[in-house]
Amino acid sequence: MADLHICLEQGLTQAETGWNMGSFGAIAEFHHVAGEAPPTPLAPLAQVTQRGGVRIDRLEGVRPVAYEALSPRSHRWSQAVALCLPAPGAVMGQRRVLTDLGPDSAALRPQDQDAILFDMGLAQYQVDFCIRTADEELLAVLRAQAGRSLFEPGNPAMAAILKAHPHRVALTRIGRVEVFQKIGGPDTGGVSPEGPHTHVLPKLLRAKRTHSANAPIPEGWVPCAGFHPANPVIGPMGEDKPFDPAAFAAFQGLLAAWGPIEYTGVKSAVAAALAAGQMPDGMPEPATRLGRAALRNALRQWRRQHGGSALLDQWVARFDAAGTAGDEEDDAPGD
Repeated sequence: MADLHICLEQGLTQAETGWNMGSFGAIAEFHHVAGEAPPTPLAPLAQVTQRGGVRIDRLEGVRPVAYEALSPRSHRWSQAVALCLPAPGAVMGQRRVLTDLGPDSAALRPQDQDAILFDMGLAQYQVDFCIRTADEELLAVLRAQAGRSLFEPGNPAMAAILKAHPHRVALTRIGRVEVFQKIGGPDTGGVSPEGPHTHVLPKLLRAKRTHSANAPIPEGWVPCAGFHPANPVIGPMGEDKPFDPAAFAAFQGLLAAWGPIEYTGVKSAVAAALAAGQMPDGMPEPATRLGRAALRNALRQWRRQHGGSALLDQWVARFDAAGTAGDEEDDAPGD
């Protein structure tokens, strides 16, 4: 069994490992930007750069869930480890209005600890999604609108936030992610900046879900943080890259330790059948989303490891030629 604390410590030293905290529709992500100075370690399970930072405060009672998700691109797959707590222990403030929380005394950097933290009032189960600022002009607007929903018609607070670009802070029972960069929008060319960034998507927020349906989180558990070890086929900027056997093997170890047995069992069965030269006719299509994802990812991974063959083409034609509607995830599981 992999040691979670050691795994997280190692991940915080690896530039290609990404981190996130949030919910389905509101998420803060921390990524190292290639070519920049290495992140500054603040504690065994924390680091910060000029763009943002992450800290894991608690591992007691945490259940890691490793999983792979289908990509819409048939030569790829995504991967993540969700850090989960039992639902009753994961709940946060669930505030529905903009709320002044006072100075952020637990901020990652000392220079931010006197700045004022405001809960945005997104009412998400496992995350208090906040902004933090010492800007007096923005503070005046936020304090005047405290107690109102940011989405209420005529509320000037959201426009002021988008103009001022305060820090964003995602707080969970496991820790925090902080983003210092500008909010993606007109001031960033309409795209999220490279490295740490946030997404707040009102349409997804209305679903009131704690996580994507493609993340196999056990019933009764809630993901409060996640990390994404180096992907063997996808680079840091989402680009294709040559197959990386070491990265693949590393995550397969986490999957064996912390992955759903249903998923790993199907993958093992497919790999054994291909190694034995068996035709696909003897393999029934799994009835569940998770099982189908395992079968299709097993085929994709076999091709990247071993190359193509007439036998593999027959398996793909039967199980992964056109995809199965609703089974694909994007390339950032957990978001």
